[in-house]
Amino acid sequence: MKLYVESDVKPEVLTGERIAVLGYGSQGRAHAMNLRDSGFDVVIGLRPGGATSAKAQNDGFEVLSPKDAVSNAGLVAFLVPDMAQSKLYDEIKDSLKKDITILFAHGFNIHYKQISPRGDLDVVLIAPKGPGDLVRRQYEEGRGVPCLIAVAQDATNNAHSRALAYAHGIGGTRGGVLDTSFGEETETDLFGEQAVLCGGLSELIVRGFGTLVEAGYQPEVAYFECMHEVKLIVDLLHEGGLAKMHEFVSETAKYGDLTQGPRVVDDHTGEKMKEVLKDIQDGTFANNWVSEYESGLPEYNRLLEEDIKSKIEIVGKELRGRMSWLKN
Repeated sequence: MKLYVESDVKPEVLTGERIAVLGYGSQGRAHAMNLRDSGFDVVIGLRPGGATSAKAQNDGFEVLSPKDAVSNAGLVAFLVPDMAQSKLYDEIKDSLKKDITILFAHGFNIHYKQISPRGDLDVVLIAPKGPGDLVRRQYEEGRGVPCLIAVAQDATNNAHSRALAYAHGIGGTRGGVLDTSFGEETETDLFGEQAVLCGGLSELIVRGFGTLVEAGYQPEVAYFECMHEVKLIVDLLHEGGLAKMHEFVSETAKYGDLTQGPRVVDDHTGEKMKEVLKDIQDGTFANNWVSEYESGLPEYNRLLEEDIKSKIEIVGKELRGRMSWLKN
């Protein structure tokens, strides 16, 4: 494992160059503000009249159309949503100077060949392992969120150093920057989202809640047990892994964890996880997602509506309204 830190950076590789940040959402805003505070010349590229243009201007940035933003940039960061990146690249590719760097925070469009970059461009990845709000807050506190770094195309023979300097500018070298590839970052990120962090965890919560409610227990009590207390356990896992969780839960909880957990998440679950991973690796998921997006998101919207209107959401919304501390 190679972990890059502040002493590994060659900041001069980006000295004097303009960085164009395309997009001003969670990651875009955090990257732009951190880079500016690190001394870089940053311009924001947004569509005229876009929803975030006023926000970027209020933050003191020059906001230009994407074409104008990239025309004099030495590094262009694609921080718009995945499904918007391919069209955006096609719109601005002729405005990109030769031998500059284009940077992504997630490898989806490069790995699945939704974007085929010109051969005279560096193509790099800097993927912070945390949401934009955390990237910004950690930077302001003198710390940094760890990042992954990868190079897909090295036109200048300096792509890795340039990417590392960018990671340093957003605070990543304070937490450490780990070498990976576009393929590894993309496939592990998608798998984590689908099988564990979003899909797996949320489905486990919803099914646990449903099991208790169907058995006649109060929905409010079921919500506390299956949704509300998840944060308590996740915080322990985040801070100190399995060891810290075991240290701070009761012996009864530990015994139940060790003996009953494998009954719920068993070999069958493992096989299903392998199927999910295979669909990610062979492009099935990517093709399905691109097709769904291009058709107007009918299934996506239907499933999302079901989630939002589910019983656990109705109960949870009422209970969370009584938890004044959550508003802080």
